Amino acid sequence: MMQPNHNNAMHRLSRSLRLLQLPRSARFPLLPFKLAVLLCISGPLLSQANDITISSVFVAPSTASELASGGDASNAENSASQVLSMEEVDVWERIRTGFNIQDLDSPLVASQAARYSANPEYFLRATNRASRYLFHVVQELDKRGMPTELALLPFVESAFNPEAYSSAKASGMWQFIPSTGLIYKLKQTMFKDERRDVLASTDAALNYLEKLYGMFGDWQLALAAYNWGEGSVQRAIKKNEAAGKPTDFNSLSYLMPAETRNYVPKLLAIKNIIADPKHYGIDLPKLQNQPYFVTINRTRNIDVKIAAQLAELPITEFKALNPQFNRPIIIGGEKTQILLPHDNAEKFQRNLVKWQRPLSIWTSITVNTRQRIENIARMFSTQAEVIREVNHIAQKMVLKAGSTILVPKVIDTVYNDITADIADNATIALEPDHPDTRNIVVKVGKSDSLASIANRYQVSMAEVRDWNSLSRDQLKFGQRLRLQVPFASKAGRSTHASSHRVKAHSKARKR
Repeated sequence: MMQPNHNNAMHRLSRSLRLLQLPRSARFPLLPFKLAVLLCISGPLLSQANDITISSVFVAPSTASELASGGDASNAENSASQVLSMEEVDVWERIRTGFNIQDLDSPLVASQAARYSANPEYFLRATNRASRYLFHVVQELDKRGMPTELALLPFVESAFNPEAYSSAKASGMWQFIPSTGLIYKLKQTMFKDERRDVLASTDAALNYLEKLYGMFGDWQLALAAYNWGEGSVQRAIKKNEAAGKPTDFNSLSYLMPAETRNYVPKLLAIKNIIADPKHYGIDLPKLQNQPYFVTINRTRNIDVKIAAQLAELPITEFKALNPQFNRPIIIGGEKTQILLPHDNAEKFQRNLVKWQRPLSIWTSITVNTRQRIENIARMFSTQAEVIREVNHIAQKMVLKAGSTILVPKVIDTVYNDITADIADNATIALEPDHPDTRNIVVKVGKSDSLASIANRYQVSMAEVRDWNSLSRDQLKFGQRLRLQVPFASKAGRSTHASSHRVKAHSKARKR
């Protein structure tokens, strides 16, 4: 973690003074009154709704404390008016006032700015996506005293697409690869990938950037390391030091791959566009200086579609705020959070109170043997394509033993929620489909009998007689027999789904 220092403290103070000379506690607008009341609800509403809490990632501490403690009413009113006046300062202006990364003397900055300004439609799409997340990112940077240029880094990484996925398997708005994600405690399971989680990935990215700045003491090198890897930057520095050369970004760039060489110039080009959009012919959308979303803590399972329906949000907008869920069900737990816009959080709460149906139509099973999807579909009275789609299973693939999948709940059966432990440990393994049996021809040996051959190939004597039209059990030496044996030698007699080979996690019981 980057250690606090005098420069960071002075930078934060300077930024606060530039923001209309307002006290730090009064820099952000108050929540709508109805939502503020809603956040104070503590008692249970109904059995469907008593397991959620709604909270905002935004707090106006001075005003809240004054009102709660019965402080001077005129002071409270004055603080509130100051806070509300901050709506005139949008998020873009907050970002501009927090710029603190040194400019780069390189023609690449100008060329990248020209490339972005030549495609204003692309830039507008990216800024529209960014509008959901920027307030939160800037807020987190401000808490840490970090340069607000870093709020623009997802423009470079993913164009602010939280579902972006690269050929290097980097995922999310901040483009974490799997291994780095695990280092920074981003959970990656069958049900959830926190590399796409807006809150978790932002926290992890800023932790990583703080660490890199602590290593290099230079934001340009820290950014290069974010893209290229800290080890690569360290080796480049040692090489230049050994040759008696400078170790700044420009001096190391000849050692960098093209992507890293252009990485910092891209960020600084975007910084220049945000600083003076008219100069580059770019129209930035207005971004109010207030939270776009609040968090809802869920302790019970709920389907993604039902959550969006309760919030009265289009499914695309719901997924844009909650892209971390890999399956159509959100597994409840103490750390499970759903993000919703302010007004929709209130709608979610109100509609949940009235909801009388199950919150999820899915449960999970684990198969103990190789299983075809068609067999499982028959067990759960559904179509094979339904199971394939929800579990991302391609055609002509079957499940290996030990795989966990989602299946629809059976009508007239009561299910418990899928537990967090099951969700965290669930895996799915697939292999190409093949017939259960294959035809072979065997030659009878001197000591062979009908019984020994049937036992050796895991078939019955009656089946051998039937396949070869035998009228008696006696065999002749050298005689050839046609057999239908299990495809895999250790596969057992059959791979048809049966109740003792499928473990239902929900402990279903009939009503």
